[in-house]
Parts: sequence; structure tokens; C-alpha cells
Amino acid sequence: MLIKLKGSALLGIDAILITIEINVSMGQGYSIVGLPDNSIKESLDRTESALKANGFHMPRTKILVNLSPADLKKTGAAFDLPIAIGLIAASEQLNAFIPLHQFLMMGELGLDGSLYPIHGALAMAMKAKSAGLKALLLPIENVEEAAIIEGIAIYGFSQLKEVVHFLKTGEGIPAPKEVNHPSTSFNNREQQLPKLEDIKGQSHCKRALEIASAGGHNLIMIGPPGAGKTMLAKSIVSILPPLNIQEAIDTTQVYSISHKTPISKALRFNRPFRQPHHTISNIAMIGGGSHPQPGEISLAHNGVLFLDELPEFKRNVIEVLRQPMEEGIVHISRAKMNVLFPASFILIASMNPCPCGYYNHPQKDCTCSASSIQKYVHKISGPLLDRIDLHIEVAPLNYTSLTASNTEITSHEIANKVLNARTIQSNRFKEDHLGHTNAQMNRVQLNKYCPIETVGAQLLQKAMEKFQLSVRSYDRIIKVARTIADLDNSDPILPNHISEAIQYRCLDRSSWGSLKE
Repeated sequence: MLIKLKGSALLGIDAILITIEINVSMGQGYSIVGLPDNSIKESLDRTESALKANGFHMPRTKILVNLSPADLKKTGAAFDLPIAIGLIAASEQLNAFIPLHQFLMMGELGLDGSLYPIHGALAMAMKAKSAGLKALLLPIENVEEAAIIEGIAIYGFSQLKEVVHFLKTGEGIPAPKEVNHPSTSFNNREQQLPKLEDIKGQSHCKRALEIASAGGHNLIMIGPPGAGKTMLAKSIVSILPPLNIQEAIDTTQVYSISHKTPISKALRFNRPFRQPHHTISNIAMIGGGSHPQPGEISLAHNGVLFLDELPEFKRNVIEVLRQPMEEGIVHISRAKMNVLFPASFILIASMNPCPCGYYNHPQKDCTCSASSIQKYVHKISGPLLDRIDLHIEVAPLNYTSLTASNTEITSHEIANKVLNARTIQSNRFKEDHLGHTNAQMNRVQLNKYCPIETVGAQLLQKAMEKFQLSVRSYDRIIKVARTIADLDNSDPILPNHISEAIQYRCLDRSSWGSLKE
């Protein structure tokens, strides 16, 4: 008897509908075809044990399982559930109240018939809805995540026998899980990371973080060891606005398919903060593998990627960031597939000014030669620095600054300013559908939304000529100036906004090691 069911495979962050055909006929032998990996080939062994443990018998005839389309590689143990249900139905142990092909079902089976959670439930729910299927059947741990998508019934189960009983009668389990209301999740913020009021002094660095958060701009901090670069970078989480609904769904979808993170249970309204170690490989950074998985830049999507001690990273690792920083996506190409992962993130990087760390230090002498300083700084290529909007120097604090009473503006106050600036940008780009922050503007949008007055244009001309700025640097100064104007609730970009934006290009105007005697 031939039975057809619907399952799903993951390709990038998207789910693809898979037709699972199971034929029980005269003969002997078990086989699974359709480019399954080893975990799927082992499915019949798990299924046999699960069927016996739940009072069903395994057919002792020829069993052929086909996964269509047959030219797409399928991976993972999540096909256990549809294969088990198909075997029960094909051996006439199940007469479903609704045709089985109207459900999408996925889940990993234990030897006793228990259902274990799987990755990618959110993408599967989106696919089941778009395909017009009746419902999605999943392990109970995945229900909360899948229920984010409205318009498709989601049923959760903990045992194989519960699934069979439901398919026979349509009864025996709670009503479909309803979409969780997002408003209750906005308070779920990172509590363990520092806030701006925890940091003494460094007002110009806090201002740069405010601008970076408001406009989605990349930032690099240069300063001696112990100046507070890492603490400043981590404090950005306290001023970033919560994710909106679409951003939360996009971010949750990335984490849902990633085998590097725990399985998601609900929408993620926290903006991700990723801090990979400098020994990371380029594949781990951008994603990939034989079955492509998202890398750190995709796990930082809609959040922050912090690269501490930037020159210590391998050159090829940081250079692969160029294209994603420009486009907000990363393309992974393989011989038989091309996948696309989202990678719209704020890059925060930190570095010492020289190998010993004390070049330009007010109290300590630098022991490095001019050539070693230049070699150290040149580990970061010009094209990469060109893509970083804000360059700031972090000076060490003296005793008086450290012990002074803290009268700095709080993270809560700055977060409100950032949120207001983001709201202005959302309204500005509402009709464009090409991005929602100033950092994502293209040339057409720059001309449309960033007219420069005569005095501001003269300032830009002088900066271009004096510091020999590239066209990309020119564009990024305008984008930063637009963000500064938004923080001031100013519709026109004024000369003081241009002037402040130019100040955040210290690596364009510094020769570092050549200044050392």
C-alpha cells in the first residue's frame, strides 16, 4: 500500500516542502531513497523500536521510503515521525479521519516512542501556512515557537501513540496552540551586561554608542588596555530599542535553524549580542559547512557583533565581513545549492593602538617601533575600515575621574532618545521597503533624504581634500550626520551635524606609527 505524507527540509533559513512516499509491498528489505543522510537512513531502526513500544507492528515485507524532491540532500532525524506514521498507515494499522497529506508533521523519535524537539519549527510553520495545509504536527517543545505564525493550526505531542490517536479521531489533545502575544516579551532584556551609568567618564564614547545605536552604524574603538573598550561595547545592549515584530520573527528564524544554539521556545525580542573569540574560522564567522548553517554574523542579525582585539583575528576572517556589512546578507554557495542568510548587524570592534598597547598613552611610554605600529594597525585593511562609520579613541581615566560622583546620563534616558530616532527613521523609510535605519541608505535615498546646505557642503569638501576620503567615507559621513540630526529632532542636516560626523573618522586622518620618533 502506498501512503503520501508531507514533511519539510531546511535550506538556509527557509523550509522546503518534502513529499514522503512510503510503499509497503510484497518482498523483503528496507530502504530509504531521495538523498537521505545517515541520520535518516537510521530512522527505520528507531521507528521499529518505537512502533513495538507503542503496540504497533513493523511490516515484515518490502518497505521503500522516498523523499521527494529526490535531488535535494535531506538531513536530520526529524523525518522519524512522518516515516513512522506512514508505515503505520501503509500497513493498515491507521485509518486517518483526514487525509494524511493535509498535515505537515516532523519530529525525532526515541526508542520508546517519545518525541524529541527539532530545529526549524518556525520556518516549517511558515511553509505549512503558505502551502495551505490543514495543520502542523510537532513535538510539544516546539509548539510555542511554531505558534508565532498565525493562520495555521499547531498541535504538539509528546508520544507517538498520541499522534496516532489524534489522526484516528481528531481528539485526545488540547486545542491548537494560539499565537503568543508579543507585548509580554518586551521586558525580556539582557540583565547581566553593563549599563552606561556603570561606566565612569568616557562621555565622547557614550555619545558615539548613542549614534551607532540610533542609526545602526558600525563603530571601532582604539585605546590602551584597561581603558574600558569592552565594557563600553557591551553596554550598547542597554540602549538598543527592542526588536519590532518582523525583526523578532526574522531573528527567531535564524536561531531556530541553528544547531549552535538551544532550540527556541518563543519570539526573541532581545537584540542579539555575539562576541566570538579571535580564534574563530571564516566558516564559523560567515556560515557554511556541507549542510550550510548560519555563522556568527547571521546569529548577530538585527543585533550586535562585537570583535574584541580586532587585529588578533585572522586576516581572512575579518575580510569576509566586507560584503555582508554592505548588503546585510551573506550568500553561501555549494556545488548543488545556494543559500542566503540574513546578516544585518552593527559591528562594534576594539583594538589597541600598537602591539604593546601604550602608543599615545598620557603616562606610559610605548616600546614599539614605528614600523611595528604600522604593521599592527595595517592588519586591518583600508577597505574594511572604510566600511566602519565611527572611529573613536578611548583614553585611559585618571584617579579623579574614577572616584568622581556619577552624574552621567543613564542608559534609560539614552535609550529613549535612540528609540525616538529609530521611530523617525521608520517613518522616513516606510514607503521605500529597502531598510529601516540610516546606515542602510543607498545612493538614491541619500540624495532624497540628506540634502546638505552650503556651509555643510564646504565642510565636507575640506574634509575630503584634507583627509583624502573615499566616496564610501563621504557617504558614511552623511549617513552619520543624518542620524545626529535625527537625535536632535532636526529635519535639515545642519553644519554642526556634519562637523561632528567628520570627527568620527580618526583613522582616516591619523598616520599612527609615522608620528612616532
